[in-house]
Amino acid sequence: MEQRSSSIEMGTKTHPAVNTRGNRKAIVNKFGALLGLVGLCLILSILTPSFLKEDNLMNIARQSSINALLSLGMLLPILTAGIDLSVGSVLAFAIISAGMVTVTWGMSPVLGIFVCLGVGALAGWLNGILLTKLRLPHPFISTLGTMNIYRGLALIITGASPIFGFSYTMNFVGQENVGIIPVSFILVIIACIFFHIFLTRTSTGKYIYAIGGNKEAARLSGIPVDRMLILVYTISGFMASLGGLVLIGRTNSASPIAGLSYELDAIAAVIIGGASFFGGVGTVWGTLIGAMIIAVLRNGLNLLGTSSDLQTIIIGLVIIAAVYVDVLRRKSSKK
Repeated sequence: MEQRSSSIEMGTKTHPAVNTRGNRKAIVNKFGALLGLVGLCLILSILTPSFLKEDNLMNIARQSSINALLSLGMLLPILTAGIDLSVGSVLAFAIISAGMVTVTWGMSPVLGIFVCLGVGALAGWLNGILLTKLRLPHPFISTLGTMNIYRGLALIITGASPIFGFSYTMNFVGQENVGIIPVSFILVIIACIFFHIFLTRTSTGKYIYAIGGNKEAARLSGIPVDRMLILVYTISGFMASLGGLVLIGRTNSASPIAGLSYELDAIAAVIIGGASFFGGVGTVWGTLIGAMIIAVLRNGLNLLGTSSDLQTIIIGLVIIAAVYVDVLRRKSSKK
C-alpha cells in the first residue's frame, strides 16, 4: 500500500522538464516583443554605427509617436476581437477639419485643437453606432465603409488640396522638445500610463477584456456590451485625431491623403506587441514596444539605404510573422 501511494504521489507531480518548458514559454509570451526590440537594436547598431547616435534615437522616438498613439487606440478594438480600419481616414478628416477652422476661417488655434479631437471622437462614435445598432456581423465591414467615407469627406472639403500655415500652438506637440526628448514622445508615455491604468484598474477596462474573451458570456453576465463597444471605437477615433495633431506639427500642414495605410502599421504594432486577433489578450506596454519595433525597423532600413519598396515588403513579412505567432500561441494555449 505504501509503495502504491508513493507511486500515486509521484504521478501527480509535474516533471521538471515540463515545468522548465512552461516557464520558458511564459517568459517568451511576456517578454518576447521586448527581446525582439533589443535584438533588432543590437543588430542595427552593428550594421550601422550611426544607429545609436543621440540624434537618431530621438528621431526614432519622434517617428514612432504617431503610430504609437494610433496603436493605443487600435488596441481596444482588437481586445474586443474587433478591428478599426478607419483610423487613417479619421486622422485625415480630423486634421482637415482643424485646418479649415484655424487656417481657412482664421479662428483660434485652441478651438482648432478641440475641433480636431472632437471630430476624431465623433467619427469613432459613429463607427461604434454603426457596429452595434445596425448589428453588422463584424467591425471590419463598418470601419471599411467609414474608412472610405471619411477619406472622401476630407477630399471633398479641401478639393483634394492640402492646407498649410498652422500656428505655433497647433505645431507645438509635433515640433517641440523638452530637453532632447520630443514632446510627442512624452505625450505617448503619458497616454500609455493612462491606458494601462484604464485597462487594468477600472471595471470598464476589465469589461473590455471580458468582451474579447467571450462576447455572449459577457452579455449574459450583465456587461453592457454595446455601450462598451461604442466607447472602444470612440476612443480609437480620438487617438487617431491625437496622432493627427502630432502630424500637423511635423509637417505644418493638413493633407486629405494623410494617414494612408496608417491603420496597417497600427494593427501590426498591436499584434507584434503580443495582442491577439481573437480578442481578450494584449497589453499597453506590449503595444508601445510593437510601435517601437516598426519605427526602429524603418529607421534601420533607411540608414542601410534600403529602397522604400523593399521596406514595404519587409514590413509586410513582419506583419505576417506576427499574426502567425499569434495563431501558434492560441493553438498551444488550447493544448
